[in-house]
Amino acid sequence: MNSNRRHVVLAETLAAIRPADPLALAEARAYQDRLTKPQGSLGVLEEVAVRLAGAAGASPPPTPAPAALAIFAADHGVHARGVSPWPQEVTVQMVANFLAGGAVANAFAAQAGVPVTVVDVGVAADLPDAPGLVKRKIGYGTADLSRGPAMTADQAVRALEAGITVARDLVAAGARCLITGDMGIANTTASAALISAFAGRDAAEVTGRGTGVDDETYARKVDVVREALRTNGLHSASGEPVPPDGGEALRALAAVGGFEHAAIAGFVLGGAAARVPVILDGVIAGAAALVAAALDPAAPDHCVAGHRSSEPGHAVALTHLGLRPLVDLELRLGEGSGGLLAYPIVCAAVRVMHDVATFDSAGVTEKPV
Repeated sequence: MNSNRRHVVLAETLAAIRPADPLALAEARAYQDRLTKPQGSLGVLEEVAVRLAGAAGASPPPTPAPAALAIFAADHGVHARGVSPWPQEVTVQMVANFLAGGAVANAFAAQAGVPVTVVDVGVAADLPDAPGLVKRKIGYGTADLSRGPAMTADQAVRALEAGITVARDLVAAGARCLITGDMGIANTTASAALISAFAGRDAAEVTGRGTGVDDETYARKVDVVREALRTNGLHSASGEPVPPDGGEALRALAAVGGFEHAAIAGFVLGGAAARVPVILDGVIAGAAALVAAALDPAAPDHCVAGHRSSEPGHAVALTHLGLRPLVDLELRLGEGSGGLLAYPIVCAAVRVMHDVATFDSAGVTEKPV
């Protein structure tokens, strides 16, 4: 696929995205109030069902089953700055673990009945063909984002398109809910840089300890994120991060993002274009969703925040996106683990809309107004 065609595919996807349907939202809220339960008694579950109705443009919303998990894997040049205690080859080793069914994501996916697809968008090695592996490699890891742009603009578009294509293929194969997953040593550093840039927050507010770093490594990580923003011109004259608008989103993504961030952003856009809900996992997905939202503000209307990571940047990203996490278990694993745990909750929220009787149909007396 040539670069011109890739830009057309991205443009077509953005053109297909619609915001939440106001009529479906109103109908879903009214229907919730007629079900045989006290109004509002299911709390956040009611809002999840209403949200999915608005995204689908139908009340009740379609059942979000079956689901599909896509784990996007890539390496990062910033690893050379010593921001992670884990060697870079762990990325390729974990890809093999996913494909063998031995990771936490595989266990949670089996519990939820969700198939796992692993997508190589930038692992720093050639991977052998294997069932469940999709090859969409953009490069052998990004460049060091603290020294200059992590990728070229063309690479950023190619990675976005890779995510769009995976979403389209999974939906064409029958998926009615998409769950984001990720793998990439040092990708929490790129996530912090993206969140700092897109949410306009200082690096110290959004940078966490990732897979578990000591104080010295953490301080270096914060400095590297600040250096990346400064080097790539994502600071104002006063030194504060400047959130990019839609026109600058691609440049910011290319400057400090990872191939998997771009692909997950495309995955979100692809799901939104198909009006299929996307359950976001942790901080990597949150950073990617900020990119998707900058490219099209309606994209978050089609997302559900599966959980809140213990990474500080994730809470910032979710607040910026206007999303409320369904699960808060102090997870910081990635892989799609939190999204998979939230998936049965999302299904239960929608099932209420389909299976629970109304006061009229059940002959139950409503509470007097």
